[in-house]
Amino acid sequence: MANSGIQLLGFFLSLLGIVGLIIGTILPQWKMSAYIGDNIITAVAMYQGLWMSCAFQSTGQLQCKIYDSILQLDSSLQATRALMIVGIIVSVAGLGVACMGMKCTTCGGSEKLRKSRVAMTGGIILLVGGEEGQRGYRQTDDK
Repeated sequence: MANSGIQLLGFFLSLLGIVGLIIGTILPQWKMSAYIGDNIITAVAMYQGLWMSCAFQSTGQLQCKIYDSILQLDSSLQATRALMIVGIIVSVAGLGVACMGMKCTTCGGSEKLRKSRVAMTGGIILLVGGEEGQRGYRQTDDK
């Protein structure tokens, strides 16, 4: 069984990964396109995210519009939204299971073999949650 310092490092890196997964899900910069007219003043950058679309004008103005209905979105965007949410939920559950198996916690008793198996199970669940998030990202990357 790994020592407590390595387990704590893994816990905080997992927590950082979940925060990154949540931020990546929320941000609108999933698909980007730009339109530059006759001069640079009329340039517009368009961003499409999982939850909203935004237009950034060269004058510094940013306008965002939340999608009105899930039904009007294309199927790849709907699948990406679902995969990212599932990835977040599975990762949070994995973090809870891994936390119960850590040496520095008293949850789950004091049997070393059982705690190490619970910690390993939590790590596997975290890997599955990260893979779901990655699959969601690749879903939009293919289109």
